[in-house]
Amino acid sequence: MTREELKEFLDQKVAYYNHPRFVESDPIQIPHRFQLKEDIEISGFLTASIAWGNRKSIIKNATKMMDLMGESPYDFVLNHKEEQLEKLLPFVHRTFNGYDFIQFIKSLQHIYVNHKGLEYFFSKHITQESTQPAIARFKEAFFENQHLPRTQKHISNPEKGSAAKRINMYLRWVVRNDGLGVDFGIWDTISPSILSCPLDVHSGRVARKLGLLKRKQNDAKALLELDQALRKLDPKDPVKYDFALFGLGVFEGF
Repeated sequence: MTREELKEFLDQKVAYYNHPRFVESDPIQIPHRFQLKEDIEISGFLTASIAWGNRKSIIKNATKMMDLMGESPYDFVLNHKEEQLEKLLPFVHRTFNGYDFIQFIKSLQHIYVNHKGLEYFFSKHITQESTQPAIARFKEAFFENQHLPRTQKHISNPEKGSAAKRINMYLRWVVRNDGLGVDFGIWDTISPSILSCPLDVHSGRVARKLGLLKRKQNDAKALLELDQALRKLDPKDPVKYDFALFGLGVFEGF
């Protein structure tokens, strides 16, 4: 397949999967329940943070998270009382438990109170070519307050070799404006051109079959390789191809 043929093939898949019907079965449906920018970005962050495993289970448990916060995530993060946090203790999604949930709420409050919010923090620490340094700085800031060491494993660090799939997916949600009602585009201080594709077992497998990726491990080096390949196909919106790679891998068994 020539590059032109590959681009045409992937663009067709993007057009099919980057569609409002995608929301119905995807965890992105959780932040779509909200209208306030801060509610969208907090619910999206929490949902993305537990986005591994069965998608139905992710959606079920992210819904439970929103219910435990009274369907007002921003207000809960800023104004929660200690007794409200105790109600989060029974929560569990795989290895993410109630103690981790409580820590995330406290750390998010720290980001909004002391770092001017999620968008401001990420936009302050990006480079002209990448969001990955901002993810690494975010992990540092997220755990500046007193925290449980166990919870650190739930935030990835690209500088330690991680592909940071969940945070890169989250950044796609909030930065990329597809104009179709899937990705939100509520952060206009970051260009979609520097976003990285959420790299996991599905997208990685498809990318290798299509010749977009040679490295065998799904790590930070593989992510850089995939980013470079996708930016050649669309320099302005490379991460749109996440829809094609994911759809081909999950729905079509490519």
